[in-house]
Parts: sequence; C-alpha cells; structure tokens
Amino acid sequence: MEPGTSRGIGELEVIQQLLPEWLAVVFALLTQLGDIWFLALVFALLYWYNTPNHDDIAALAGVWLAGMGLVMGLKEVFGFPRPDRPLLDPDLLPWFVRPVYETTAFASGYGFPSGHAVNTTIVFVGLAYVLPVGTPRKRYVAAGVLVATVSFTRLALGVHFLVDVVAGVVVGLSVLVGARALVNLRLAEQTTVSFGLAVACGWFFLVASEVDPDAIFVLGASLGAFGGWQLVVLGRELVSVSRPSLAVRPILVRGGLAALAFAPLNAALDYFPVLSVYSTGGAVGFVAAGITVVPVLHHSERARRAGVAVEFWLRMAGVAVRYLLTPEPWRRAVEFVSSSSVADWVRSR
Repeated sequence: MEPGTSRGIGELEVIQQLLPEWLAVVFALLTQLGDIWFLALVFALLYWYNTPNHDDIAALAGVWLAGMGLVMGLKEVFGFPRPDRPLLDPDLLPWFVRPVYETTAFASGYGFPSGHAVNTTIVFVGLAYVLPVGTPRKRYVAAGVLVATVSFTRLALGVHFLVDVVAGVVVGLSVLVGARALVNLRLAEQTTVSFGLAVACGWFFLVASEVDPDAIFVLGASLGAFGGWQLVVLGRELVSVSRPSLAVRPILVRGGLAALAFAPLNAALDYFPVLSVYSTGGAVGFVAAGITVVPVLHHSERARRAGVAVEFWLRMAGVAVRYLLTPEPWRRAVEFVSSSSVADWVRSR
C-alpha cells in the first residue's frame, strides 16, 4: 500500500453516498473560496481601498504567504497522496459545464495537509481579528462557517481525507498564533515580521521541494513584498524626520533590507533566460513589490502632491518635445543662425 493512503476512515464514501450528484458543481464552485486567486483578490481589494487598518491587512497578507510556503513545504516532506475518489465523473455533465467542473473540482500534488484549509483558516480567521466590522463574535462565527464550508467541499469532492483538512486548520491556527508571538517579541513592526516569516517559509518550501517552480514563485513573491514594505516604511520614516541627519539610519536599515530582498530577484532576471522559471519568479517578486508600494502611494497626500508635480513636468517635457519635432522651430533656428549679425560673430571667433 502506498504510504499515506490508509489515513482515511471511510468518511469519503459516507459523504459522497449521501450527496446528490447535482451538488458536485456547487461544491466545485464553493471550494474556490479557498483558492489562491480568490484570497489574493480579497487582499488586493482590501489593501488598495485603504481600509482603516491598512497595515494590519498587509501584515495578514504576509502571514498568508508564510502559511502557503509552510503548507506546501510540509506536503513535500510528508509526500502523502490524495484520495482517488472524485465525487462525479465529468463525462456525466453537460458539455458547457464540464470544463468548469474539471478546472475547479480536481487537484494535483500531495494531499497532506490541506492547503485550502490552511489558507482559509489564516485569511478568514485573521480578517475576523483585524477588520472592525460587526461584533467579534459575529466575525469569528462567519470565519468558522467559511472555513468549515471550504473544508467540507474538499472532502465531498474527494481530494482530501478528513485528517488532511483537520491538520490544515491546525497548521493555519498555529501560523496565526506563531506570527502573533513573533510580533509580541517586538523584533520589528508587525508587517516586517510577517513578510520576514513569509521569506523564511518560502525558503523552507524551496529546500523541501528541491526547487519546485511553485516554490520559486512563493519565495519570489515573499521577497518582493518584504522589500516593497521596507520602501513603504522608509518613506514614512523619511517624512517624519526633523532634520536630515536623522535620515541616515532609516536609509541604511530599510534601504539595506530592501536591497537584500531585491538582489535575488534582480539576479534571477539578469542571469536566466527570459520566461524561464527563475526569471519569472524574479518578475513575480517585483510585481509583488509594486502591489505593496503603489496602494500606499495612492493614498498618501504627500505622494499625491509629488505625483502631481512629476506629472506636470512630464507634460511640459512632452509639449517641448512635440514642439521641437515640428518644422517651424527648426526653420526659425536656421534663419537666426544665418542672420548677418550671428554670422559676423561666428567669423570673428
């Protein structure tokens, strides 16, 4: 028997026998609540639209990246396969529904622990902690319902055993608690700590998987977000200094940390062919850095004023270039140079 295949207790058979087949597509759509693309979209919207606790959202995004690196690394360490028991044969579905089901209801790779359970636990429980919406009780109940829903869909679709999702929830809660403990040590402000934890977990995934492409992308995104956040903090500290001499320390510390984070990304772009997995990982990192920095600039009054000034001078430069490209100024220049007074002055030199 293949290692890990005996970790089920017959729960999938019971669940799937009780469920009508028409629910297969519904579960396939509900499981997307725990997919990376959906959770990334949630963070992007919350971060871009400047929620009251902007830094908390960024810190939670770092914890989520850390959770992804950790759970993917753990999958490689354990190497336990997924159950081979799909809820529904795709051939039984109408042709226009089949692609949706095949895209959303199946999964590849190892099965323990459940990545969806880890992701939803970190994100939804974390958002219940940081978002000032409703009462804490209602927020945590809603988070629990979402985590339970996504976890159940993984069982119903036959891509995880019960122990996989239970372990995933435990890992997710452990990452949240561990990140909070590191923040309480006051090694740095919370977002730097969370993105630093993401970088560490990204390296763990890279080593455990023996340089899997997904590990390169996770590590690249973590490095880019870490470096981008150092630039955000550097900008804040430079704005608040009372005299120029006080700017030296933040420039050295924050600028140095950003340079260390960006160096591997830049090396990946410089030394590997375009569209290779390494250069793509470097590009992913710089995109993550941009996503981290740009929303902060967008909501900064000082940055907006600077942006208006830069835009004005760029427009003026554009007007000047367009004027120089027309024949009229060149004709006038030739007439001026060929005038008698200018010609006499040139000959006298």
